[in-house]
Amino acid sequence: MHHHDLLIVGSANADLVVGVDRRPAAGETVLGSDLAVHPGGKGANQAVAAARLGARTALLAKVGDDEHGRLLRGSLRAAGVDTDGVLVDQTPTGVALIVVDPSGDNSIVVSPGANARLAPEDIRAAGALFASAPVVSVQLEIPLATVAEVARCLAPGARLVLNPSPPAPLPDEVLAACDPLIVNEHEARFMLGDAAGETPEDWAPALLALGPRSVVVTLGAAGALVAGPDGTRRVPSPRVDPVDTTGAGDAFTAALAWRLGRGENLSQAAAYASRVGAAAVTRKGAQESYPTAQELPGE
Repeated sequence: MHHHDLLIVGSANADLVVGVDRRPAAGETVLGSDLAVHPGGKGANQAVAAARLGARTALLAKVGDDEHGRLLRGSLRAAGVDTDGVLVDQTPTGVALIVVDPSGDNSIVVSPGANARLAPEDIRAAGALFASAPVVSVQLEIPLATVAEVARCLAPGARLVLNPSPPAPLPDEVLAACDPLIVNEHEARFMLGDAAGETPEDWAPALLALGPRSVVVTLGAAGALVAGPDGTRRVPSPRVDPVDTTGAGDAFTAALAWRLGRGENLSQAAAYASRVGAAAVTRKGAQESYPTAQELPGE
C-alpha cells in the first residue's frame, strides 16, 4: 500500500523555452534566445513543487517512450516524487512551447501528446494511489473525462483541488467535488462569462454559486483571495523581484493542496502557498525554480 500526503493527477511535458525582448503580435516574427529544454507540465510541476517542500507526493500521468519522457521521469525521481503512477505510452511526450519576455511574463502553447492518452481506465486502475492520499490535485491538461473520473475515484473523506487550466467548461459533478477550485483572473472570467464582475470580491461568490465547496482566486503579486462557507478573505504575497512567472501557479497550487492535507484551513494554506509562489518567480524556469521549505521568503 502506498502512503502519500498528496496525489497529483495531470500532465507531464517537456518545456521548450525561448526568451524574447517582447512577445510577438499576430503575424509577427521576433528573434529569441537559444532554445532551452526543461521538465514541465502542470501535473509534473505540482508534484516536484510539493516534493521539494517535503510532501510525500505521487504523480499519476502518462509520457512517451522518448527522450522527453526519460527527462521527466528522471527529474521527478530526483525531486523525490513517487513515479509508480507515471505510465509510458507510444505517443510522444507532451510539449509546451514557451516564450518569456524581460518582465518575466510568458505565453504558452501546449501539444498534449501522451497526456491526451491518460484515460479514465488509468484512473480506475490506480485505486491504491487514491486510497493513500488525503488530497488529490488535478488540472485540465489531460482529458476532461479523465478529470471527471478522478472526482469519482476519491477515497472517502479525500479532498479534490482543481485548477481549471487551460480553462474549459466543467461538469457539475466535478465542480461539486472541488475544495477548492483555484483560478486566476483569466480562468475566473472564462468560467463566469458575462456574469463576471470587476473585482475578485465579485468573482468569488459567483464562482461559489457554480457549485465548488470553496474557491481561491490567485492575484499574482497581490496574493490571493479565498472564499468559502466562512466568508471571503484576501491573503497577501511577499514582495519579490520577479524573473520568470513560468510554473508559479503550479507551485502555489501544490503548496496549498499539501498544507490543506496537513489540516490547515484555507486561509492558512493560501498564505503559505503565496510564499512558495513568490519564491518561484525569482528564478528562471518552472521546476528548477521551486524552493525548499528553507528557501521561502518571510510572510
